[in-house]
Amino acid sequence: MKNIQTTKIQNFFRIFLGIFMITAAIGHFTFQRTDFQAQVPNWVRIDKDLVVILSGIVELAIGLAIIFLTRYKIQIGIGLAIFYVLVFPGNIAQYLNGTDALGMNTDQARLIRLFFQPILILWALWSTGAIDYLKILRDKGSK
Repeated sequence: MKNIQTTKIQNFFRIFLGIFMITAAIGHFTFQRTDFQAQVPNWVRIDKDLVVILSGIVELAIGLAIIFLTRYKIQIGIGLAIFYVLVFPGNIAQYLNGTDALGMNTDQARLIRLFFQPILILWALWSTGAIDYLKILRDKGSK
């Protein structure tokens, strides 16, 4: 896979996103563990604490990788975007069930949060050069 040159601003936001993911992972393991458990939908048939720990491990790995494994930044960006899609049902469940967690204590706050997930997906794809890479693939496929 060809690596795409990214700008300084993209690199800044990629690193910032990595720090955000590492911080979220720390929250999964420590001070926000109960809040993250509250976001696991009831239809998930795995222990909620285990889901929180495993997702925290994934977040930590992705956070470190997106900062340090720049050679694979496109793959990591796509993987992070997929991760954000996979955890989105938890955000929906929090809204539908009216669950207070992570500072979202009103239906309005929980609803607004739903609209930030697409922003995170685009952030992961844009800051890693994945959008440009996917455009190149699309253009090659249309020729």
